[in-house]
Amino acid sequence: MNELNIKGIEAKKASYLLSQLSSIDKNKGLKAVANALLINKDLILEANKIDIMNAEKNGIKGSLIDRLTLNSERIKSMSEGIEKIIQLDDPIGEVLSMKKRPNGLEIGQKVVPLGVIGIIYEARPNVTVDAFALCFKTGNAVILRGGKEAINSNLKIVEIIKEALESVDLPSNAVSLIEDTSRETAINMMKLNQYLDVLIPRGGAGLIQAVVNNSTVPVIETGVGNCHIYVDKEANINMAKDIVINAKTQRPGVCNACESLVIHEDIANDFLPIMCDELSKNNVDIVGDTRTRDIVKYVNEASEEDYGLEYLDYKISIKVVNNIDEAIAHINKYNTKHSEAIITENYSNAKRFMNEIDAAAVYVNASTRFTDGYEFGFGAEIGISTQKLHARGPMGLKELTTTKYIIYGNGQIRK
Repeated sequence: MNELNIKGIEAKKASYLLSQLSSIDKNKGLKAVANALLINKDLILEANKIDIMNAEKNGIKGSLIDRLTLNSERIKSMSEGIEKIIQLDDPIGEVLSMKKRPNGLEIGQKVVPLGVIGIIYEARPNVTVDAFALCFKTGNAVILRGGKEAINSNLKIVEIIKEALESVDLPSNAVSLIEDTSRETAINMMKLNQYLDVLIPRGGAGLIQAVVNNSTVPVIETGVGNCHIYVDKEANINMAKDIVINAKTQRPGVCNACESLVIHEDIANDFLPIMCDELSKNNVDIVGDTRTRDIVKYVNEASEEDYGLEYLDYKISIKVVNNIDEAIAHINKYNTKHSEAIITENYSNAKRFMNEIDAAAVYVNASTRFTDGYEFGFGAEIGISTQKLHARGPMGLKELTTTKYIIYGNGQIRK
């Protein structure tokens, strides 16, 4: 029997046990894991160092190295994220409504776990912890398949989680990691219907499309982020500059980073030189349309493809538009339905942007970098859904549940 089937059987058995755990027991397990991450910090960093060295040898670019890298502060944040999840209300077992039918039947809906969740993700070892914690709190077992770049970090983290759960007499098979990182195993995991109830891909466009196109397991599609910021003609220029720099450069390798800047023509002559100078100081490669390049001569020419790309790097595209109508049309054409922002002091334009932009998260006068489960108060996230069925935006506890109907009778038979 291969690794997938063994871990699938173990996860299925664990899911039945997890679905019956009390909130007290689940929080006890999460607390044990949060503490274990801090206690074993040096072991995690040692494993992560090996992954970083291997990534650098293989020529992986800087922004992706950043996603892979763990440090003391990031491990502390992972532990704190679990602590925040502990504080959240447990949605499992909640009865949403009970209604009495004319025949005397009482019918309601009860919140229950999804069961076994599979997650395929790239080189972000923090996802290992977030995914486990959210799934465990909602009574789901999780099978993880991370990228080969983070295999040593992931193995060590999962080992620590399992040991922590065992130390408080809770099922360690609540989490498992597929150690074979081959493409073939990933494809086989996408067809593991007998064990997986849902599959969530978390990574770049190639990974997400591979899962969507190959999976026979139901998929929640998470976000490629071609995120835009539109600077309106009535924007506060200093605010706009600060927001764009934050959204582009704070962590360029993440899906909520700004990839494209759209500017109203009325402020382009004043704003573009200031904005491009700030971007250049931060080592951002800038490509733009003809009007942008007429104003700032060192900007390179943007291709049609540029406007639809998620760079995940120090690069940004710029488009000058005639009005808010053109801005909305441009963004809706090229966006990936992730996160979009408008910078404006005009209430009507802000309202139009909010109403007409098709995205999971729409901002007025704030950085797109806030599209994140931690920032939204979820403690962590399982991913950011850009689809519209079941879940949209950062997915926290609620999105990892389903419902079942519960019906109480007193002898009714259907005639």
